[in-house]
Amino acid sequence: MDLDEVADRLYALPPSDFTAARTAEARAAKEAGDARLSREIARLRKPTVSAWAVNRLAREHPAELAELLDVGERLRAAWREQDPGALAELTQRRGEVTEKVGRLARQDAELSPAAGTEVDQTLDAALVDDGAAAQVRQGRLAKPLRYSGFAPAPVTRAPAVRKGKSAGERAGEEAERARAREEAEARKARERQEAQAAHQEWVQALEVARREHEERAEKVARLEKKLGKARGKLDDARQRLEVAQREERRARQRLER
Repeated sequence: MDLDEVADRLYALPPSDFTAARTAEARAAKEAGDARLSREIARLRKPTVSAWAVNRLAREHPAELAELLDVGERLRAAWREQDPGALAELTQRRGEVTEKVGRLARQDAELSPAAGTEVDQTLDAALVDDGAAAQVRQGRLAKPLRYSGFAPAPVTRAPAVRKGKSAGERAGEEAERARAREEAEARKARERQEAQAAHQEWVQALEVARREHEERAEKVARLEKKLGKARGKLDDARQRLEVAQREERRARQRLER
């Protein structure tokens, strides 16, 4: 058993079953003598509902997900090559395949509107970022992904050199700054939600660990009590042995006289 094998099993489970299964896997590794693996398993994070829905796509709809990731790879290549024709074609294809795969995710799981939006954002991130694509392909997401950068557009001609900025350019820059502020605020909100989810997860793990500790402590107390009684009986037996040895020597000495 290794971490990849355990992670594949855990991230295939619904989020409601994850924590208990992770605790059981960590305990099994520890009992098997692999403390390091046990610690690594315990550090695996419980997936959000949206992350779990995307993980299911990797397991239950690999062909459709592979199609989406292939479009993303070709789209990134078109961006790098600044190919307007390919970009136009692939942008349209991007919308079609994202809608199809997103619909499959919603069919396989009952998702809230917020979770559905997170699934769409994760699929978009996989389309435009190769690192996100690799994570989605692996099927072990713990949280949704989001691409916060801007996709490059094809260059048609070099811009003319200008000394000043027009009102339109200034307005565009202001809109860009406003969008950046909105994204920063949204990112902070997501990070807080993730922190709250992580805290709740560890609250549950703490309760499980506390119950286990109490059970083990009670068992040890019972064993120590039994051990104390056994030590008392051992002391009594030792005293009887010493008396019997002493009296046997005395009796032998009288016999030898």
